[in-house]
Amino acid sequence: MSIKQAVLADANVVKIISEETIAEIYPHYYPKGAVDFFLAHHDEANIINDIKLNRIFLCVDIKQNVVGTVTIKANEICRLFVLPAYQYNGYGTEMLDFAETIISQQYSKIVLAASLPAKKIYQKRGYKAIEFNIIPTECNDFLCYDVMEKQI
Repeated sequence: MSIKQAVLADANVVKIISEETIAEIYPHYYPKGAVDFFLAHHDEANIINDIKLNRIFLCVDIKQNVVGTVTIKANEICRLFVLPAYQYNGYGTEMLDFAETIISQQYSKIVLAASLPAKKIYQKRGYKAIEFNIIPTECNDFLCYDVMEKQI
């Protein structure tokens, strides 16, 4: 397993990983309006912008399959997704370790927005909820999430 910087040619791969993960996992936790919000938030334009700013990294398995992605914006971890077929194999842990190491070189705390499926993972790693948010979405649905932080 390795982690490498994404380049513009990887934009579609990042988009596919984000969309497949959201489409398969999130409907078990969120209503349709919230799932649609997530999909729109991780659109191609946002991905391309983050790649241009050298924020996106890809997780590659030993067979050279791209299995996950993570975005690092200053001291914030964003867009951490592992394709559903590759979950529970340690890839998410490796990407989180990588992101925490990068951030800890310049910052004393890490911040992230925790989706419901990931919140327990972050809690086990020492992240604490500092803010609860509710965003109204289409279909009169709501997207609820916690902002969490971890002191380094």
